[in-house]
Amino acid sequence: MALSGVEIFKLLPKTNCKKCGQPTCLAFAMKLAQRQATLDACPDVSEEAKKILGEASAPPVRPITFGSGDKAVKMGEETVLFRHDKKFVNPCAFALEIKDTLSEDEIGKLCGQVMSSEIDRVGQKLRIDAIALSNVSSDAGKFEAAAKVIAAKAAGVPVIISTENPQAAEAAAKLFAGQKPIIYGVNSSNAEAMANVAKAHKASLGVYAQGLEELSALTEKVKALGIEDMVIDSGARRAKDVIESNTLIRRAAVKKNFKPLGYPVINFMQREDSLHEALVAIAGITKYASIIVLSSVEKWKNLVLFTLRQNVYTDPQVPMQVEQKIYKIGEPAPEAPLFITTNFSLTYFIVSGEIENSRVPCRLAVMDSEGLSVLTAWAAGKFTASKIAQFIQESGIENEVSHKELIIPGYVAILSGAIEDKLPGWKITVGPREANAIPAFLKTRAA
Repeated sequence: MALSGVEIFKLLPKTNCKKCGQPTCLAFAMKLAQRQATLDACPDVSEEAKKILGEASAPPVRPITFGSGDKAVKMGEETVLFRHDKKFVNPCAFALEIKDTLSEDEIGKLCGQVMSSEIDRVGQKLRIDAIALSNVSSDAGKFEAAAKVIAAKAAGVPVIISTENPQAAEAAAKLFAGQKPIIYGVNSSNAEAMANVAKAHKASLGVYAQGLEELSALTEKVKALGIEDMVIDSGARRAKDVIESNTLIRRAAVKKNFKPLGYPVINFMQREDSLHEALVAIAGITKYASIIVLSSVEKWKNLVLFTLRQNVYTDPQVPMQVEQKIYKIGEPAPEAPLFITTNFSLTYFIVSGEIENSRVPCRLAVMDSEGLSVLTAWAAGKFTASKIAQFIQESGIENEVSHKELIIPGYVAILSGAIEDKLPGWKITVGPREANAIPAFLKTRAA
């Protein structure tokens, strides 16, 4: 059972040292009780208290690292049902299924799609995160051969070893030793053998059952065998069942602190129709999946799923932002126009998109406004003449252009005179109020 704030407080040092970032030990205890802080923030807590509080302060969904190195995926660690309560912590991972019945060339081609799937959006690297190797052949030899191709063609990509055969799991797992794979296919009949394979190769287990009651009993059995890191599958495959099952699992973990279901969820979304698959995957993204297994990774589908995942897993209280810097759009020459705007990601994408549509190479100065849009940033004192002038001066852009003209958003035309005062020698031009007028504005300037 979760401890109350007062019960936690009794186990703390009560020194009010503020090392944890809170004004008092009682305040820290309340944060722990609400799962808004972690025990390791208190450097003076006793070992005895750690043992007692460790379980109570742990997130209701167990954190797990899948894979290793710079492609490792963190899962779990979630503490809320709704992102507006706090935020969702670790974005779900997308995995492409590769069947061991495919030829070496076909497997290599699919590995190539995974390796080339990465895109940059708002400064974040988004990609297909993992490969799920399925033992469709039921042949341990074919499974091992397919695993060898993946190990060679997709080095470093986290791998799900999907088989109910412990011998096949052993043959594949040894190829990914030290890379923290997930061995999926654990059921009540093979749990002990699979646990032994996982221990030998430092892998997590994927536990599969039909229904939540059977799943709960199975996770307890696997835990008793010495395996702590698991992902769980209730057997739900239809969108309706995925939503219902995933919601019940998260609610049991977060609201009831029910440990047998306090693990990341894996959902298998493969469909023959790619659009149908994307729609079902969307249900998993929005309703608590930690791993979503797909049968194909077309670029259009990736973009849809990446964008939704990124939106769901951002902090709703912190606007999405892009990096402050001077962006080159096209191949701008020294005489190319220089625009300025704020670093709210939506503003950046709209403005840069319209500049691209104009086919006129330009420079776009994006200034840090804490993620606020132009008018909001101006009203909040984040997009002022003095700050704009300081940014332009410190950016070094004066050394890259053959002119001293800065085009500001039309909505802040009132700033033009003040900016000219702060930037001696610069001409401040008032641009369009709306971004969709930029192409016509640039065309008029060129005429």
